[in-house]
Amino acid sequence: MDALLQHGVERGDIHVDTASGAKASRPKLDLVLQLLRPGDTLKITRLDRLSRSVPHLVTLGANLRERGIGLHVIEQGIDTSTVEGRAMFGMLSVPAELQRELIVANTMDGLAAARARGRKGGRRPSLTEDQAALAQQLYDAREKTVQQIADLFGVPRSTGYGHLDREKTVPRQPKGTAPAKP
Repeated sequence: MDALLQHGVERGDIHVDTASGAKASRPKLDLVLQLLRPGDTLKITRLDRLSRSVPHLVTLGANLRERGIGLHVIEQGIDTSTVEGRAMFGMLSVPAELQRELIVANTMDGLAAARARGRKGGRRPSLTEDQAALAQQLYDAREKTVQQIADLFGVPRSTGYGHLDREKTVPRQPKGTAPAKP
């Protein structure tokens, strides 16, 4: 706090979060970010006081820059109002961007490997292929309404329509009405 006071920050303008910088919710930081206006400068003692992760730090820096707000890191000599300070902060974004790209590449590789092994992504269908075929037969034979079919399999009516609509044979019916007999 003394370093901030020595650099001209008024005691009333100093906000300290008591929680760890690694926590997502930081009420005082959120308050300060709301109070800052274009032309203001956010002064902090060290970068690790602002954020514990490089990606979060880069995101905060980009947000401040877009809003026309400077960042002055006292102990590390970074001041984004100078060319050198902006360059230093820009260099911090390189590992963060690399990390993001590696995560995306690894995720895509994993999905491709799973597809090659025959795995499909997404949620399992509510009805098995046999159940869906039986539902279609019951509906085509006009033995049951979509609601009755849904009740039979313990699924919502919309799920029944979803499985029957794959064949595009089911006209939407008002709730509680039976299909017309041919």
